[in-house]
Amino acid sequence: MDYRDEVFLAVAEQLSFSKAANSLFISQPAVTKHIRELENKLGVPLFDRKGNKIYLTEAGRITYKYLKEIQQDYHELTFELGRLNATFKGRLTIGASSTISQYLIPAVISAFHTRYPQIDINLISGNSFQMEQKLLNNEVDIALVENASSLSNVKYTDFLPDEIIAVTGINSSFARQDQISLPDLKKAPVVLREQGSGTLEVIENALSKHGVSIDEMNVVIHLGSTEAIKNFMDNFNGIALVSERAVTKEVLFKTIQKLPVTKLVINRQFRIAQLHGRELELPKLFIDFLSCYNF
Repeated sequence: MDYRDEVFLAVAEQLSFSKAANSLFISQPAVTKHIRELENKLGVPLFDRKGNKIYLTEAGRITYKYLKEIQQDYHELTFELGRLNATFKGRLTIGASSTISQYLIPAVISAFHTRYPQIDINLISGNSFQMEQKLLNNEVDIALVENASSLSNVKYTDFLPDEIIAVTGINSSFARQDQISLPDLKKAPVVLREQGSGTLEVIENALSKHGVSIDEMNVVIHLGSTEAIKNFMDNFNGIALVSERAVTKEVLFKTIQKLPVTKLVINRQFRIAQLHGRELELPKLFIDFLSCYNF
Protein backbone atom coordinates (compact mmCIF):
# COMPACT_ATOMS: atom_id res chain seq x y z
CA MET A 1 0.00 0.00 0.00
CA ASP A 2 1.02 3.60 -0.58
CA TYR A 3 1.91 5.41 2.66
CA ARG A 4 -0.71 8.05 1.84
CA ASP A 5 -3.28 5.29 1.96
CA GLU A 6 -2.12 4.30 5.44
CA VAL A 7 -2.36 7.93 6.56
CA PHE A 8 -5.87 8.21 5.12
CA LEU A 9 -7.00 5.08 6.98
CA ALA A 10 -5.61 6.43 10.25
CA VAL A 11 -7.45 9.76 9.83
CA ALA A 12 -10.66 8.04 8.69
CA GLU A 13 -10.72 5.73 11.71
CA GLN A 14 -9.94 8.42 14.26
CA LEU A 15 -11.59 11.37 12.48
CA SER A 16 -8.77 13.51 13.74
CA PHE A 17 -5.62 14.76 12.00
CA SER A 18 -3.82 15.25 15.32
CA LYS A 19 -4.66 11.77 16.67
CA ALA A 20 -3.66 10.21 13.36
CA ALA A 21 -0.37 12.11 13.49
CA ASN A 22 0.31 10.82 17.01
CA SER A 23 -0.50 7.23 16.08
CA LEU A 24 1.74 7.40 13.00
CA PHE A 25 4.55 9.31 14.78
CA ILE A 26 4.56 12.09 12.18
CA SER A 27 3.62 15.77 12.35
CA GLN A 28 0.09 17.04 11.80
CA PRO A 29 1.20 19.15 8.78
CA ALA A 30 2.63 15.95 7.28
CA VAL A 31 -0.73 14.23 7.71
CA THR A 32 -2.50 17.18 6.05
CA LYS A 33 -0.01 17.06 3.17
CA HIS A 34 -0.54 13.32 2.57
CA ILE A 35 -4.32 13.68 2.62
CA ARG A 36 -4.22 16.63 0.23
CA GLU A 37 -1.99 14.64 -2.15
CA LEU A 38 -4.35 11.65 -2.04
CA GLU A 39 -7.38 13.88 -2.69
CA ASN A 40 -5.58 15.43 -5.66
CA LYS A 41 -4.64 11.99 -6.97
CA LEU A 42 -8.23 10.69 -6.69
CA GLY A 43 -9.79 13.97 -7.81
CA VAL A 44 -12.33 14.07 -4.98
CA PRO A 45 -12.52 15.53 -1.46
CA LEU A 46 -12.31 12.76 1.14
CA PHE A 47 -13.22 14.79 4.23
CA ASP A 48 -15.65 17.53 5.13
CA ARG A 49 -14.19 20.01 7.58
CA LYS A 50 -16.73 21.66 9.89
CA GLY A 51 -15.12 23.77 12.58
CA ASN A 52 -12.79 21.58 14.61
CA LYS A 53 -14.40 18.35 13.42
CA ILE A 54 -13.94 16.34 10.23
CA TYR A 55 -16.26 13.84 8.56
CA LEU A 56 -15.84 11.40 5.70
CA THR A 57 -17.48 12.46 2.47
CA GLU A 58 -19.35 9.88 0.40
CA ALA A 59 -16.18 9.52 -1.68
CA GLY A 60 -14.24 9.15 1.55
CA ARG A 61 -16.50 6.35 2.76
CA ILE A 62 -16.09 4.49 -0.53
CA THR A 63 -12.33 5.01 -0.46
CA TYR A 64 -12.17 3.76 3.13
CA LYS A 65 -14.12 0.61 2.27
CA TYR A 66 -11.80 -0.41 -0.55
CA LEU A 67 -8.54 0.68 1.04
CA LYS A 68 -9.44 -1.27 4.19
CA GLU A 69 -9.95 -4.40 2.10
CA ILE A 70 -6.62 -3.75 0.35
CA GLN A 71 -4.94 -3.32 3.74
CA GLN A 72 -6.38 -6.64 4.92
CA ASP A 73 -5.20 -8.33 1.73
CA TYR A 74 -1.74 -6.85 2.24
CA HIS A 75 -1.60 -8.17 5.81
CA GLU A 76 -2.74 -11.54 4.50
CA LEU A 77 0.03 -11.44 1.89
CA THR A 78 2.60 -10.68 4.60
CA PHE A 79 1.27 -13.57 6.67
CA GLU A 80 1.30 -16.06 3.79
CA LEU A 81 4.85 -15.12 2.76
CA GLY A 82 5.99 -15.37 6.35
CA ARG A 83 4.40 -18.78 6.71
CA LEU A 84 6.61 -20.08 3.90
CA ASN A 85 9.53 -19.57 6.26
CA ALA A 86 7.52 -20.51 9.39
CA THR A 87 7.89 -16.94 10.68
CA PHE A 88 4.15 -16.09 10.76
CA LYS A 89 4.36 -12.34 10.25
CA GLY A 90 1.38 -10.03 9.95
CA ARG A 91 -0.97 -7.66 11.73
CA LEU A 92 -4.25 -8.59 13.42
CA THR A 93 -6.82 -6.18 14.87
CA ILE A 94 -9.19 -7.66 17.44
CA GLY A 95 -12.28 -5.96 18.82
CA ALA A 96 -13.43 -7.24 22.21
CA SER A 97 -16.32 -6.36 24.47
CA SER A 98 -15.23 -4.86 27.77
CA THR A 99 -15.69 -7.97 29.93
CA ILE A 100 -13.70 -10.09 27.49
CA SER A 101 -11.01 -7.46 26.94
CA GLN A 102 -10.50 -6.86 30.66
CA TYR A 103 -10.71 -10.34 32.14
CA LEU A 104 -10.12 -12.95 29.45
CA ILE A 105 -8.31 -11.95 26.29
CA PRO A 106 -5.10 -10.33 27.62
CA ALA A 107 -3.79 -13.72 28.82
CA VAL A 108 -4.69 -15.29 25.48
CA ILE A 109 -2.93 -12.53 23.52
CA SER A 110 0.14 -12.88 25.74
CA ALA A 111 0.32 -16.63 25.06
CA PHE A 112 -0.32 -16.05 21.35
CA HIS A 113 2.47 -13.46 21.21
CA THR A 114 4.86 -15.91 22.86
CA ARG A 115 4.02 -18.48 20.21
CA TYR A 116 3.96 -16.01 17.26
CA PRO A 117 6.16 -13.05 18.29
CA GLN A 118 6.27 -11.47 14.83
CA ILE A 119 2.50 -11.07 14.54
CA ASP A 120 1.49 -7.55 15.56
CA ILE A 121 -1.80 -7.56 17.51
CA ASN A 122 -3.95 -4.50 18.14
CA LEU A 123 -6.77 -4.82 20.69
CA ILE A 124 -9.74 -2.43 20.60
CA SER A 125 -12.29 -2.45 23.42
CA GLY A 126 -15.90 -1.31 23.80
CA ASN A 127 -19.31 -2.84 24.32
CA SER A 128 -20.61 -5.65 22.10
CA PHE A 129 -22.69 -3.35 19.89
CA GLN A 130 -19.70 -1.08 19.25
CA MET A 131 -17.47 -4.05 18.39
CA GLU A 132 -20.02 -5.42 15.93
CA GLN A 133 -20.18 -2.03 14.23
CA LYS A 134 -16.39 -1.92 13.94
CA LEU A 135 -16.50 -5.39 12.40
CA LEU A 136 -19.09 -4.27 9.85
CA ASN A 137 -16.94 -1.22 9.07
CA ASN A 138 -13.85 -3.41 8.59
CA GLU A 139 -12.10 -1.65 11.46
CA VAL A 140 -11.38 -4.98 13.17
CA ASP A 141 -10.61 -8.41 11.73
CA ILE A 142 -12.67 -10.29 14.32
CA ALA A 143 -14.88 -9.26 17.24
CA LEU A 144 -15.24 -11.07 20.54
CA VAL A 145 -18.69 -10.32 21.94
CA GLU A 146 -20.92 -11.28 24.85
CA ASN A 147 -24.40 -10.36 23.61
CA ALA A 148 -27.15 -12.80 22.64
CA SER A 149 -28.52 -11.18 19.47
CA SER A 150 -27.04 -11.84 16.03
CA LEU A 151 -26.58 -9.87 12.82
CA SER A 152 -27.55 -11.60 9.58
CA ASN A 153 -24.27 -10.85 7.79
CA VAL A 154 -22.07 -11.96 10.68
CA LYS A 155 -20.95 -15.49 11.56
CA TYR A 156 -20.85 -16.28 15.29
CA THR A 157 -18.90 -19.09 16.97
CA ASP A 158 -19.13 -19.89 20.69
CA PHE A 159 -15.78 -20.09 22.44
CA LEU A 160 -16.43 -19.91 26.20
CA PRO A 161 -19.45 -20.26 28.53
CA ASP A 162 -20.17 -17.65 31.18
CA GLU A 163 -22.77 -16.97 33.87
CA ILE A 164 -24.11 -13.63 34.98
CA ILE A 165 -24.60 -13.59 38.73
CA ALA A 166 -25.95 -11.27 41.40
CA VAL A 167 -23.35 -9.89 43.81
CA THR A 168 -23.31 -7.45 46.69
CA GLY A 169 -20.65 -5.59 48.64
CA ILE A 170 -19.34 -7.37 51.72
CA ASN A 171 -20.56 -4.50 53.95
CA SER A 172 -23.98 -4.30 52.30
CA SER A 173 -27.07 -5.27 54.29
CA PHE A 174 -27.76 -7.84 51.55
CA ALA A 175 -24.52 -9.63 52.45
CA ARG A 176 -26.28 -11.08 55.50
CA GLN A 177 -28.56 -13.12 53.20
CA ASP A 178 -27.73 -16.50 51.69
CA GLN A 179 -29.96 -15.85 48.68
CA ILE A 180 -32.63 -13.48 47.40
CA SER A 181 -35.96 -14.03 45.66
CA LEU A 182 -36.75 -12.58 42.26
CA PRO A 183 -39.51 -10.31 43.71
CA ASP A 184 -37.00 -8.98 46.25
CA LEU A 185 -34.44 -8.43 43.48
CA LYS A 186 -37.00 -6.27 41.68
CA LYS A 187 -37.26 -4.02 44.75
CA ALA A 188 -33.58 -3.89 45.68
CA PRO A 189 -31.30 -1.03 44.50
CA VAL A 190 -29.46 -2.39 41.45
CA VAL A 191 -26.53 -1.23 39.33
CA LEU A 192 -26.30 -2.48 35.73
CA ARG A 193 -24.21 -2.05 32.58
CA GLU A 194 -25.02 0.58 29.95
CA GLN A 195 -27.23 0.28 26.87
CA GLY A 196 -25.36 -1.51 24.08
CA SER A 197 -23.67 -3.79 26.59
CA GLY A 198 -23.95 -7.50 25.79
CA THR A 199 -24.26 -8.20 29.51
CA LEU A 200 -27.29 -5.93 29.81
CA GLU A 201 -28.93 -7.51 26.75
CA VAL A 202 -28.51 -11.02 28.19
CA ILE A 203 -29.90 -9.88 31.56
CA GLU A 204 -32.93 -8.29 29.88
CA ASN A 205 -33.63 -11.47 27.91
CA ALA A 206 -33.31 -13.70 30.98
CA LEU A 207 -35.56 -11.52 33.14
CA SER A 208 -38.20 -11.25 30.42
CA LYS A 209 -38.56 -15.05 30.48
CA HIS A 210 -39.65 -14.63 34.11
CA GLY A 211 -42.06 -11.82 33.22
CA VAL A 212 -39.78 -9.11 34.59
CA SER A 213 -38.81 -5.95 32.72
CA ILE A 214 -35.74 -3.85 33.50
CA ASP A 215 -38.12 -0.87 33.72
CA GLU A 216 -39.80 -2.53 36.72
CA MET A 217 -36.55 -2.80 38.64
CA ASN A 218 -35.02 -0.26 41.00
CA VAL A 219 -32.02 0.57 38.81
CA VAL A 220 -29.95 3.21 40.57
CA ILE A 221 -27.39 3.70 37.81
CA HIS A 222 -26.03 2.25 34.56
CA LEU A 223 -22.23 2.16 34.35
CA GLY A 224 -19.98 1.72 31.33
CA SER A 225 -17.77 -1.11 32.56
CA THR A 226 -17.70 -3.95 35.06
CA GLU A 227 -14.67 -2.34 36.71
CA ALA A 228 -16.76 0.77 37.35
CA ILE A 229 -19.51 -1.40 38.83
CA LYS A 230 -17.06 -3.19 41.14
CA ASN A 231 -15.69 0.13 42.40
CA PHE A 232 -19.24 1.41 42.85
CA MET A 233 -20.03 -1.61 45.06
CA ASP A 234 -17.59 -0.50 47.77
CA ASN A 235 -20.12 1.90 49.32
CA PHE A 236 -23.33 0.71 47.65
CA ASN A 237 -26.05 -0.92 49.72
CA GLY A 238 -27.47 -2.83 46.81
CA ILE A 239 -26.92 -5.49 44.17
CA ALA A 240 -25.12 -5.76 40.84
CA LEU A 241 -25.54 -8.28 38.03
CA VAL A 242 -22.15 -9.05 36.48
CA SER A 243 -20.13 -11.78 34.78
CA GLU A 244 -18.98 -14.40 37.25
CA ARG A 245 -15.59 -14.43 35.53
CA ALA A 246 -15.19 -10.72 36.27
CA VAL A 247 -15.45 -11.04 40.06
CA THR A 248 -13.36 -14.16 40.69
CA LYS A 249 -10.67 -12.31 42.68
CA GLU A 250 -13.15 -10.17 44.61
CA VAL A 251 -15.14 -13.21 45.70
CA LEU A 252 -11.93 -15.04 46.64
CA PHE A 253 -10.70 -12.11 48.74
CA LYS A 254 -14.21 -11.55 50.15
CA THR A 255 -14.68 -7.95 49.08
CA ILE A 256 -17.71 -8.96 47.02
CA GLN A 257 -20.20 -11.70 47.86
CA LYS A 258 -22.28 -13.83 45.52
CA LEU A 259 -26.01 -13.58 46.14
CA PRO A 260 -27.92 -16.36 44.35
CA VAL A 261 -31.36 -15.40 43.05
CA THR A 262 -33.96 -18.12 43.56
CA LYS A 263 -34.95 -19.80 40.27
CA LEU A 264 -32.90 -17.34 38.19
CA VAL A 265 -29.90 -18.68 36.29
CA ILE A 266 -28.40 -16.49 33.55
CA ASN A 267 -26.07 -18.48 31.30
CA ARG A 268 -24.53 -17.15 28.10
CA GLN A 269 -21.72 -17.76 25.63
CA PHE A 270 -18.82 -15.53 24.73
CA ARG A 271 -18.65 -15.58 20.93
CA ILE A 272 -16.30 -14.93 18.04
CA ALA A 273 -17.89 -12.73 15.37
CA GLN A 274 -16.63 -12.70 11.77
CA LEU A 275 -18.01 -11.27 8.58
CA HIS A 276 -19.45 -13.84 6.21
CA GLY A 277 -17.32 -14.26 3.12
CA ARG A 278 -13.57 -14.47 2.93
CA GLU A 279 -11.81 -16.72 5.44
CA LEU A 280 -8.49 -14.98 6.09
CA GLU A 281 -5.64 -17.11 7.38
CA LEU A 282 -4.31 -14.80 10.11
CA PRO A 283 -7.66 -14.38 11.92
CA LYS A 284 -8.17 -18.14 11.53
CA LEU A 285 -4.82 -18.80 13.20
CA PHE A 286 -5.85 -16.71 16.21
CA ILE A 287 -9.33 -18.24 16.35
CA ASP A 288 -7.87 -21.75 16.36
CA PHE A 289 -5.48 -20.70 19.14
CA LEU A 290 -8.34 -19.12 21.14
CA SER A 291 -10.58 -22.18 20.71
CA CYS A 292 -7.87 -24.44 22.18
CA TYR A 293 -6.84 -22.09 25.00
CA ASN A 294 -7.22 -23.47 28.52
CA PHE A 295 -9.11 -20.79 30.43
